[in-house]
Amino acid sequence: MTKNYIDKLVRSWYVLHTKSRFENVVNDVLIKKTIEVFLPKIKVRSKRRDRKAMIQVPLFPGYVFVKTDLNPYEHIEIVKTAGAVRIIGNKDGPLAVPQESIKSLKIMVAGNSSVITGTRLRKGDRVMVVDGPFAGITGTFIRYKGKERVVVYIEALGQFASVEVRKDDVEIMPEILA
Repeated sequence: MTKNYIDKLVRSWYVLHTKSRFENVVNDVLIKKTIEVFLPKIKVRSKRRDRKAMIQVPLFPGYVFVKTDLNPYEHIEIVKTAGAVRIIGNKDGPLAVPQESIKSLKIMVAGNSSVITGTRLRKGDRVMVVDGPFAGITGTFIRYKGKERVVVYIEALGQFASVEVRKDDVEIMPEILA
């Protein structure tokens, strides 16, 4: 690789998809590799019935931001990190996140105000169950059932079955995986 090629590379922020619940692990390992990383976290009340504590959780479960020029060496170091899945992009390659968006996120999570998040599931969304007895199952979101439950259809052996799970145990699958 020529020096001119490296000089032309521009450092930008990218979204790194991680395995479910691996955001902190990926964040810590990338920091040790001296790669600039940003894991926005917010405080939420613990969902465990035996606790009332406020805990810090990722603002975007399953994702961290990395700043890189995508030179081949650094790109490999990022994606081979334990718990990393892939840098989000399209058929043309990884997609950069505007610097202004990262600045806004940093300001938002630095404040003391509560940040309300969530993803409203829509009928037909591809989802994965990430916790509970059905963890690892992928399926199609069908509907909300009550305050805290959702119905997910799972196809296996050419037949459908539906399961009812806690809404907090389901995550939308990124479009590139769905």
